[in-house]
Amino acid sequence: MLKFSANLSLLFTEIELIGRFKAAKQSGFSAVEIQFPFSIHPEILAALLAEQQLKLVLFNVAADDLMQGGEGLACVPEKKAQFEEALAQAVAYAHYVKPEAINILPGCCFDKRQKSHYLETFKENLLLAADTLAPLGIKAVFEAINTYDMPGFMIHSGKQMLNIVKQLKHPNLFMQYDIYHMHRMGENVASFITRHADKIGHIQFADCPGRGQPGTGEIDFGSLFDVIRQSNYKGWCGAEYKPVGKMEKHLTWLELSDP
Repeated sequence: MLKFSANLSLLFTEIELIGRFKAAKQSGFSAVEIQFPFSIHPEILAALLAEQQLKLVLFNVAADDLMQGGEGLACVPEKKAQFEEALAQAVAYAHYVKPEAINILPGCCFDKRQKSHYLETFKENLLLAADTLAPLGIKAVFEAINTYDMPGFMIHSGKQMLNIVKQLKHPNLFMQYDIYHMHRMGENVASFITRHADKIGHIQFADCPGRGQPGTGEIDFGSLFDVIRQSNYKGWCGAEYKPVGKMEKHLTWLELSDP
C-alpha cells in the first residue's frame, strides 16, 4: 500500500497555512510535508501536527533567494556560512517535528564557468547535512528540478543525482525523486524508480504538463503507482501539485490510488 503525504505549500492554498493541517486530515491524509515551514514557530508547528494527529515527513532547508529567481544557497561558494546557519535552523525545527527527511535544494548556477566550483560546494554541503542529520535519524535528501521551470538549476536529471550519491557514498544521503520534474526532462520515470528505489529517500509527484493533480496531464499514474508499489521503495509519496478545480474534485485520485 502506498503512503501519501499532502504538500501544504501547494495544496489547500485557499486556506491559511495554519488551517491546511486540518484540511489535510479531513481529506484523508495521515502525513504532510511543507516546502519551508519557517513562518510558523516550531512549537506551534508541533502542536498543529499533534492536534490533527499528522506526521510531518519532509521539509526543505531554507534556500535564500532561490524561489525569487536567485541562485539559492546550497551550491553558492560565497554562502557556505549562510548554509550552515540554515542547516542549524532546520535541525532546530527537526527536534520539534521529527521529520523522516530534510531536503537540501541544490540551487542555480548562472555562470557556466563557475559550475564545477558550485558543484563541489554543493557536495560539501550535502556531506555536512548528511553527517548532521544522521544522529537524529533523519535522511538527507536532495532533488533535481527541470530547467524549463527553473533555468540554470544545478541538478536536473536522475543520472546527475545518482552520480552524486555514488560519488559521496554517504549512508545517510538519498535522492528525492520528483516525478513531475523528471518527466518534464524526458526521463523514463518508471524505469528509474524500479532500478534505483533503494537510493530514493522521498518521492513527489504532479502530472505533466501543468503540474496539476493526477489525471490532468499525460502521465499514467495508475501504472506508475503500481510501479512504485512493486518496487523496493518504502517511503512516502508527496502530493506536490497545483490543484486544478475545487478541493473535493482534485483529490479524487487519492480514492483510486490503492487497489
